[in-house]
Amino acid sequence: MGSNNNLSSDDKLLLAAIDLIAEKGYNGVSTKEIAAAAGLSEKTLFRHFGSKQNLLETAFDRFHYTEEMKKLFNEKLVWDLHADLLLISRTYHEIMNRNRKMIQISIKEEGNLPGFRERTQKHPQQLMEILTNYFTAMSEKGKLIRTNPEMQAFSFMMMNFGAFMNNLDADANFPTVSMEAFIMESVQIFARALTP
Repeated sequence: MGSNNNLSSDDKLLLAAIDLIAEKGYNGVSTKEIAAAAGLSEKTLFRHFGSKQNLLETAFDRFHYTEEMKKLFNEKLVWDLHADLLLISRTYHEIMNRNRKMIQISIKEEGNLPGFRERTQKHPQQLMEILTNYFTAMSEKGKLIRTNPEMQAFSFMMMNFGAFMNNLDADANFPTVSMEAFIMESVQIFARALTP
């Protein structure tokens, strides 16, 4: 997540914060360092965000996947379980990989910052709600067996999150399994199991 001259001051600060906090930890980096890395003054950081924690929380809200996923569900679904789940899974992994530094920060820092765990859980909870609504609608259309839509949403999310976590660090635990092969096979199994 490098910075770019065409970015707004806010985005420069957000991206600098993500880069530095991922590298040094929340307590290992100062607001002065973040501002300098963004090419701005510390005064600008405080004027825009008020505190380092608010800066980090804003970064999570700005760059996480909820808005992109809402757009996908509202505009790109074709109401075919296999095709939709492939699109959802591929999009999820694309976004998670783009935001891998934020995921690393959330894992390291969730116990250190008041209210941060709740903030990082907001996006997965929203995705689960969106997926639950999708599975409910598919069931109502007769395109999904009668099942517990919330449990199916949770299972689908955990399956994908587990695969992402396997590859979070540079060294994958199962290097012979490609992410695309995993997505294709897991979606095929999932769709086959839920199709009437």
